[in-house]
Amino acid sequence: MSSVASVHSLWTIAAEAPARIPAPKIEYAQLAPALIVLGAAVVGVVLEAFLPRRSRYHAQLLLSVLALAAGFAAVVGLAAGGFGTSKAKITAMGAIAVDGPALFLQGTILLVALVATFTFAERRLDPAAHGKKVDSFVAQAAAVPGGEAEQAAVKAGFTTTEVFPIALFAVGGMLVFPAANDLLTLFIALEVFSLPLYILCALARRQRLLSQEAAVKYFLLGAFSSAFLLFGIALLYGYAGTVTYSGIAQVVSDGAKQIDPALADTMGNDALLLIGAALVLMGLLFKVGAVPFHMWTPDVYQGAPTPVTGFMAAATKVAAFGALLRLLYVVLPGLRWDWRPVMWGVAIVTMLGGAIVAITQTDIKRLLAYSSIAHAGFILAGVIATNKDGISSVLFYLAAYSFVTLGAFAVVTLVRDAGGEATQLAKWAGLGRRSPLTAAVFAVFLLAFAGIPLTSGFTGKFAVFKAAAESGAGWLVVVGVLSSAIAAFFYIRVIVLMFFNEPKADGPTVAVPSPLTMTAIAVGVVVTLVLGVAPQYFLDLAGQAGVFVR
Repeated sequence: MSSVASVHSLWTIAAEAPARIPAPKIEYAQLAPALIVLGAAVVGVVLEAFLPRRSRYHAQLLLSVLALAAGFAAVVGLAAGGFGTSKAKITAMGAIAVDGPALFLQGTILLVALVATFTFAERRLDPAAHGKKVDSFVAQAAAVPGGEAEQAAVKAGFTTTEVFPIALFAVGGMLVFPAANDLLTLFIALEVFSLPLYILCALARRQRLLSQEAAVKYFLLGAFSSAFLLFGIALLYGYAGTVTYSGIAQVVSDGAKQIDPALADTMGNDALLLIGAALVLMGLLFKVGAVPFHMWTPDVYQGAPTPVTGFMAAATKVAAFGALLRLLYVVLPGLRWDWRPVMWGVAIVTMLGGAIVAITQTDIKRLLAYSSIAHAGFILAGVIATNKDGISSVLFYLAAYSFVTLGAFAVVTLVRDAGGEATQLAKWAGLGRRSPLTAAVFAVFLLAFAGIPLTSGFTGKFAVFKAAAESGAGWLVVVGVLSSAIAAFFYIRVIVLMFFNEPKADGPTVAVPSPLTMTAIAVGVVVTLVLGVAPQYFLDLAGQAGVFVR
């Protein structure tokens, strides 16, 4: 009876003093850029469900442009309010950092996404199908390629307007990824932006089988990288007893002072730290496209619809390098002597591998893919610098590189023959005679990739190599300059092919785009030239933004 009475008294006490779960404290104003974009993505899905098909294209385009512009305005507002400098803070109960690098990268991603949206919306390049305008995306994604359902969808003039909200979900994940301040938020953001990209890669209107193959390769290899990342997170949690960046950094520098009883056997075990850090870095280097985690890049770049390739090549690199910088500079500065030699090796093989293999390519999209791998190596030189100049030089390089990439892929969409985009390099022979303006614009982008003075590519490379040299990585800079010389060969070769070779009688033509693609290309050219001729303001901006909140 006494036990029954004690149980009864416990129930009475519990009823008198109910357990209080503290409400989460979320600073919505500081999270506004990501919330605006993700909210618009949800609205976009609702529009797909309820709007008549003929109204969806214009509604989705307007919604995407307004959401990305509003997100960028929110970033500018936060920066003007001092959240990039003096008021930098950790928000959302320790999950998100609002600081200079986060705001700079988020602003870059939003501008890149806004320009990429214009290429997504282009409907003048392909000839009209059954009297209806068509874009780069499949008429009905669920239809079997070449089957009756697809033919019926094309005949009915269907278009896949779902690409706009899907892209917004990807952008939302990318905004959180470089700002994540704990490992679980990092993983969730990775999945939020990766899954929409897998879908977008499979939606090409032409060469659908190649597009679907690219998406499957990207998905399978992306799943491997996510598994590495998740396993690394588990090991780092076992080592530190926490997933927050500051908590792990404290245990790395001070040792396991306060042992969590549940993790007493593993906390402070250096093997867990080293293996966990290596696995997390592998997951991020996959997204960056660094050798030897680059195998997905050429196939996915070639198979995906070209507007998606441009968006993915620019925005994913910005987000992934932002997350990599924060991990190395905030979580693992105490391990610098362990990770620097490894990153040296990765940067060297990435620069040389991308530049050398690009020489052998015969497809313009694969050539640009290997070019992006080489550029990942150049950016890693700035990451390895481990000083404030290293951070600011990487931020500037990412902003400059992303607009050159977007512009280059936008030009690729214009060069067409009967089968759609003419991506075979041999077909570009004599393009400068047939369409001097298009060839000249593409030449500007190629010169920027090569790092020729008076282009943004030169300023970016100079900044990262200078930061690396000042940190004692002189030999890495030598390898970088050699790789740049090798890369310059194949860029100049394409320019020679366009301007000094005779055009073929059955060669491709250059389609006249709508103002949307013209705007995307014009923005690319302007940014490339301004950051090359007068870069100081933007270098200063990146310098002010180059301090992580800890």
